[in-house]
Amino acid sequence: MAKPVFVLNGPNLNLLGSREPEIYGHTTLPDIEAAMRARAGEHGLSVEFRQSNHEGQLVDWLQEARTASVGVILNAGAYTHTSVAMHDALKALDVPVIEVHISNPHRREPFRHTSYVSPVATGVICGVGAQGYALAIEAIATLVSKAPAQGAKKGQ
Repeated sequence: MAKPVFVLNGPNLNLLGSREPEIYGHTTLPDIEAAMRARAGEHGLSVEFRQSNHEGQLVDWLQEARTASVGVILNAGAYTHTSVAMHDALKALDVPVIEVHISNPHRREPFRHTSYVSPVATGVICGVGAQGYALAIEAIATLVSKAPAQGAKKGQ
C-alpha cells in the first residue's frame, strides 16, 4: 500500500468550531479530516490524520513521517512560534512539508509573526480558513507527482 500524507495538528486544534470562531470559524477538526480524506482520494492519496496537544508527540510523529509518509501537512498551532524541537524534526524530513494556519498569523499578535516551521517547510498556506488544508493537499499532490521515485525533497 502507498504511503499516506501525514496531516498533523497541534495544540487546541481539537477545539476548532467552538474556540474563537470569530478567528477560526465554525468548521471542526473532524470536518477538516473528512474533507482531507475526500480531497486526497481524488489524487489517489491517503491521509494519516492526527492531533495532539503535546509537543513531544508531534515530534515523534514527524520522526515517523521520515519513512512512513510521502509528505506532511502541519498546523503546529502555538508550537509554530515556540518549538525548536519541531523545527529540528522537520529539518530531518526528506519529504515535502506544507505549513498550514487557518488564520493569518501576520495579522495577529506580534509573537505570532515568528515561525520556527516556515524556514524548514516547502510551502506555507495561511489566512484562508479551513480551506487552507485543501490547498495543502493539492500542493502535496503536485509535489509528489513531480518527485523522483524516492520522494520530493523540501524546497523543490
